[in-house]
Parts: sequence; structure tokens; C-alpha cells
Amino acid sequence: MPWNEPGNNSKDPWGGGGGGGNRGGGNQGPPDLDEVLKKLSNKLGAVFGGGGGDGGNGGGMGKHASAGISLAAILALVIWLASGFYIVSEGERGVVLRFGAFQSVATPGPNWHLPYPVERVQIVDIDSIRSIQHRALMLTSDENIIDVDIAVQYRVMDPERFLFNVRNPDSTARQVMESAIRERIGKSTLEFILGAGRGEVASSARVVIQEALDSYGVGIAVTAVSMQQAQPPEPVQEAFADAIRAREDEVRFRNEAEAYANTVLPRARGEAARLMEQAMAYRDQVLAQAEGDASRFTQLLTEYQRAPEVTRERLFIETTEVVLGSASKVFVDVKGGNNLLFLPLDKIMGGDGQALRDARAASSTPSTLSTRPAPLQPLNQQRPDPRSREVR
Repeated sequence: MPWNEPGNNSKDPWGGGGGGGNRGGGNQGPPDLDEVLKKLSNKLGAVFGGGGGDGGNGGGMGKHASAGISLAAILALVIWLASGFYIVSEGERGVVLRFGAFQSVATPGPNWHLPYPVERVQIVDIDSIRSIQHRALMLTSDENIIDVDIAVQYRVMDPERFLFNVRNPDSTARQVMESAIRERIGKSTLEFILGAGRGEVASSARVVIQEALDSYGVGIAVTAVSMQQAQPPEPVQEAFADAIRAREDEVRFRNEAEAYANTVLPRARGEAARLMEQAMAYRDQVLAQAEGDASRFTQLLTEYQRAPEVTRERLFIETTEVVLGSASKVFVDVKGGNNLLFLPLDKIMGGDGQALRDARAASSTPSTLSTRPAPLQPLNQQRPDPRSREVR
């Protein structure tokens, strides 16, 4: 019979006594594992109402109970180890803590850690943009009160610092933002903030906020700071609105005046340039004509000095051609006669045969027409009406 078979308590290899014998003797050995499991099974059976006797089937039931407990323990161990698997999404980081102390940062994807209570994981979103909005009355450098509404956007840059360096990083970011905005508002005038300085105040406040958060080691990166509203307090808003409208009218009138000046000045400059060019052209024309007249007079003087009579006759003929070439009517005064001859050159040149015959008939009378041409009248004198006939 095997030494560990139920009922055989006399052949203990460790020299122990029977089931109820004295284990304090000199041959005392380690306890029987099956007996320990059996006792544990009996105790569990007693707890859950299964009884714990040592009947005929007690040994078999003890073996089955110990096997079930072992299987349950193994299954529990597997489940406990499997609970350590987790998945980190894209844009997140997993901060692994071992007994509450920082261990590592898990990247996106499937990961495993020792299950609770040995290790635990805190998921931190580092991709989402978080926002803080604050509205308050603040004092400017010129001792005016302004109502501002500030919005700050930020994201987590370092998960370890974000979780462990400060107790409440979001609250810390809000307090830092309010302090930085009050500092920048307190260094600016009301007119500057209401005008073109709104964006500059927000930009400088962003730099101050980021420097303060970096000094605290919060692990936050400020992405944007915007001043959504900046206006005087409610009781004086109407007066400030009038002042703003007047300022806008001033800017509008200045822009209109500049636009009008930009329209008129180029036109005036172009007109002045055109007049200048015309004057220069006229000057060049007059100078060239004067130089040409002077040159012709010099040449004519040279010819006149060589042959005065011929030159005088030629000048008379050329002048007569010029004068009569542009005249359509000629009055011929006969010396010693009483008739004044009228020659309609326009009709003669136009082919009127009767006028030409009349002119020939008149020219055939010696007492009426002389061969010597009548002296020409100055061109500046008024010419008589060609429709009238004057008899001397």
C-alpha cells in the first residue's frame, strides 16, 4: 500500500506518526501536500455548505477538489496576466506607473504591463487642443477699466510632466493665463487696446504664458491666444462708441482725400508734362523758323548785292504770285481811266467761259486797261466786297 494512501498512516517517509499522532518527535518532516489541499478543500466545503467528513469517498473527493482549485488558480493567473494587455490610440500616450511611481511612456499600438495592483496605465491625450476662456474687468496703464474676453488654446507636450509636476495642470494654465493677460493689459493704454493693439497684446501674452508654464514644468504647449472681445464697461460704452465712430470717420476721410489726391495729382502732372512738351516743341519750331528766315535773308542779301535790279524784280514777282495765288478776286485800277476792273478769278479758274470772255474784252480796250500793274494794297487792309463795283 502506498505511503500516502488514505488509511495508511504508519509508513510516513518523513517519520511522522498517524493522522492524529504526535508530530513533535525526532522524525518530524514537511507536511503532506495532499493533506494540506485536502484540509483546504474541507474548509472551503464547510464554508460553502459541502461538509468536510472523512468518509469512504473522502480521499477521492479531496483529489478532485484540489485539482479544481489548482485549475481555478491557474485560470485566475492567466486572466490576471491577460488583463495587462491594452491599446494606446493614435494621438495618445500611455503613462505606466509601478506602485504609483513613473515607469515609462507607451507609444500608440498594443502594449502590455504588469496587471493591477503592480502596475497601472494612465492614458493622456496629446493631440487634442484644449481651450480656456476667461472674461474679466482689467485696469489699463492709463487707469481705465476695460472688459476683455480671452481664449487660450493649448495641448499636452510632455505626458510625464503633465501628470506629475503639478497637481492640477489645467487650473495652473488658467491662473498663468489670467496673470499674463493682466500684466499685458496693465502695460497698455485703453486706446491702444481698442485700436490696433489687440492682436499685439494677445501675441505678447502668449509668449509670457509659455515662459511661465515652461518654468513650472507643466508640459503644456500654448498654440494660440486670442482676444475675442475688448470693450469699455457698460456705463460708458456709448461715449466710447462715439469716439470710435469719430476715429473711423477720420480714417475714412483721410483715405478719401488720399484717393482724390492720387487721382488729381497724376492728372495734373501729366497735363503739366504735356504743356511743357508743347512749349518745348513751339520753342523749337520758332527757333527753327527764325533761323531759316535769317538764313534765307542772308542768302537773299548776297544775291541782292550781286544783282540789285534782278533781285528786286524777282522779289516783286514772287510776292505777287504769293498774294494773287491765294486771292479769288482782283480789282485792277486803270491809271487815267474812270473804270475799275473786277476779275473773278475763282470763276475764271473754274471754267466759266463768259467771265473769261468779259475779261478779254475789257483787256482789249487801250483806254480802259493799262499794261502796268496797279500797286498792290497792303495785306492788312480790309478788302472790299467783291459783289460791289466802285467807279472812280
